[in-house]
This record gives sequence, C-alpha cells and structure tokens, in this order.
Amino acid sequence: QVQLVESGGGLVQPGGSLRLSCAASGFTSLYYVIGWFRQAPGKEREGVSCISSSGGTYYADSVKGRFTISRDNAKNTVYLQMNSLKPEDTAVYYCASGPSFGLAENRYNYWGQGAQVTVSS
Repeated sequence: QVQLVESGGGLVQPGGSLRLSCAASGFTSLYYVIGWFRQAPGKEREGVSCISSSGGTYYADSVKGRFTISRDNAKNTVYLQMNSLKPEDTAVYYCASGPSFGLAENRYNYWGQGAQVTVSS
C-alpha cells in the first residue's frame, strides 16, 4: 500500500525555519518525482517545489531562495527545508508522488495527509 506521511510542521515566528519530511512507504520513492504543495485558508492549493528521481529541482517563485528540497533515498524520504519564513507561508503542506516532473497537480497520483505550518509572532 502506497503511503506518504508528512511531519515537521508547527508554529514558527517570522524569519524562522522549519524542515518538513515526507516519508514514503509501499514503493521506492527514488524512481518517482516528489512534489510539495500547500493550501492556505480560503485559497487554492499551489505547487511549492518538486524533485526528480535524478535530483533535479524546481521551485515556485514565491519560495525560490528560501526553500530547499532534497531527498535521502536510503531513507525513502524527501525533505523541504524552509528558511526565512513569512506569514504568507502559513498553510497546510502536502507531499505527493508521481511519474513526471513539474508542479501540475494532475501529474501526481498519491498524496499525504498534510502538515500544518503556521508563521506568526
């Protein structure tokens, strides 16, 4: 059974950092694209970043230079390091897996349950 589980969310002050983890089970995430998405209250879900099986990365303009995506294939886990967090980064963050690179949601087959990130003083 394919499963993606996010962890590492929480409350952080503006300018702070958090690292989200996406642990995959039931398949080898090495062979798939893993993407991070987020949904803020009252807004549509948007793509944040993705990483290919070969380690290629892509970032939305809103997080470029502040967020870093990486993968540990031995642990079947993908990370999203979030620095210089802003209140507008507040959202539920989801990881997802799919066969092709990019941030279009229809490229992804499996989704995690989400992790809340709140940036507030």
